[in-house]
Amino acid sequence: MVAAVLAGLSLLSLLTCGYLAWGSRRGGAGEAPGNLLGEEPAAGAPRSQPHIIFILADDQGFRDVGYHGSEIRTPTLDKLAAEGVKLENYYVQPMCTPSRSQLITGKYQIHTGLQHSIIRPTQPNCLPLDNVTLPQKLKEVGYSTHMVGKWHLGFYRRECMPTQRGFDSFFGSLLGSGDYYTHFKCDSPGICGYDLYENDNAAWDHDNGIYSTQMYTQKVQQILASHNPRKPIFLYIAYQAVHSPLQAPGRYFEHYRSINNINRRRYAAMLACLDEAINNVTLALRKYGYYENSIIIYSSDNGGQPMAGGSNWPLRGSKGTYWEGGIRAVGFVHSPLLKNKGSVCKELVHITDWFPTLITLAEGQIDEDIQLDGYDVWETISEGRRSPRVDILHNIDPIYTKAKNGSWAAGYGIWNTAIQSAIRVNHWKLLTGNPGYSDWVPPQAFSNAGPNRWHNERVSWSAGKTVWLFNITADPYERVDLSARHPEVVKQLLRRLSQFNKTAVPVRYPPKDPRSNPKLNGGVWGPWFKEDEKKKKSDKSKGANKQKKMKSKKKAN
Repeated sequence: MVAAVLAGLSLLSLLTCGYLAWGSRRGGAGEAPGNLLGEEPAAGAPRSQPHIIFILADDQGFRDVGYHGSEIRTPTLDKLAAEGVKLENYYVQPMCTPSRSQLITGKYQIHTGLQHSIIRPTQPNCLPLDNVTLPQKLKEVGYSTHMVGKWHLGFYRRECMPTQRGFDSFFGSLLGSGDYYTHFKCDSPGICGYDLYENDNAAWDHDNGIYSTQMYTQKVQQILASHNPRKPIFLYIAYQAVHSPLQAPGRYFEHYRSINNINRRRYAAMLACLDEAINNVTLALRKYGYYENSIIIYSSDNGGQPMAGGSNWPLRGSKGTYWEGGIRAVGFVHSPLLKNKGSVCKELVHITDWFPTLITLAEGQIDEDIQLDGYDVWETISEGRRSPRVDILHNIDPIYTKAKNGSWAAGYGIWNTAIQSAIRVNHWKLLTGNPGYSDWVPPQAFSNAGPNRWHNERVSWSAGKTVWLFNITADPYERVDLSARHPEVVKQLLRRLSQFNKTAVPVRYPPKDPRSNPKLNGGVWGPWFKEDEKKKKSDKSKGANKQKKMKSKKKAN
């Protein structure tokens, strides 16, 4: 009976919507006025290195795409996915910074020190500088590398900025969120600043009140118009949408006035604008001669947040949790270079896999001393072969120990179950500690004017529980905990967690630095830590100490 219900839900999640014709040029999200560069360039010599366009959406829920049965129309995403390869066993991390760091390094959080929470605006922290990044590796083999959108990998030092981590150009925001029109962000009362950058400087000249989704798309079009399509390009487009604050231009509400829940209605308008923006990016790829030799990858950075309008139904949990609703993402690959177009990939794929996959496609080399956690999955995606990946360490967070009843005893002496951790090995998934908000939030939860948790399926378990085991292949919605039935499997996965933990580096999560206040930096969020000043201070202190010693010697004489 349970299997039949699960199968029915799986079929429901594969429903698709109508498509948008590429030939009809629509106005709207990001369409720049006029003809940017004229006609499409003539085809040049054969090119083996593909153009790589990686589009990362922010906080898009698993259900929030047409082909997963959403009431929100996403004709562009539906068409691109239908003509490409849908990734239906694809995993990311539950929050912004972790997913972005793993994409750009190919490493788990435990191997970069970013295993706890996110990088806060006031923290002197960033992606460690000794980590080689994806754009750096692509530049080595001749790629032009450009980033448009949200960075969220730290900026306290100039060396942490995108242009210092491999990107030829950067246009976007440094923080995790902000106003879509004014680009201002307050981290706390009185700690507010401007957050829109062009390369290493505040982009005041671009502050024209343009909605960020449209503004970023116009920048992408300008980059494509000015670049030579005979030379390979890596374009990382990290849209702010559909992260809160929930803002969208008025005309995108047109089809969603029937949605009573205001957050869901705003979210739907934001997603509609994002879908149209991606249509305009695709049109630009065709217009300027990139499309036939391009690989377009689309991914969300984590699950949706129901209180902010997102839906992960029928998955359990939400953004910020290690339930499937927090880490299983919308994802697909669209490319004329795919061999099995119009297919569905159900093999295991993780966001760390893009690093080796894209470097290999670009004919780059992966240094032997780089200990990657990702795998090259291009043949898995393009040809339908088995994935080389059999496990995923979702994370080990030694700081997050909120499970009061966790203990070594509950972990059979192998693992302290107070620690928040999650791991997937083949069909099995194990969670320990406090995995986070665990309700199932069905579509009817958004039927009222405000958030309504009466419709949610609440979970009740015995007090003190800190270990869960699921067969994710048979039970993707995490409804049947098997930890008591299969203690040997639990022990095996706990041992695997322990093995991973032996390779972890110390957590980087420093306290906030008062020097980060934008008021001290011209009203702009930006690098505040200056190495030269620190050296000067140390030199001064050394000089002062020398003078004191000289004086004391004179007195002694």
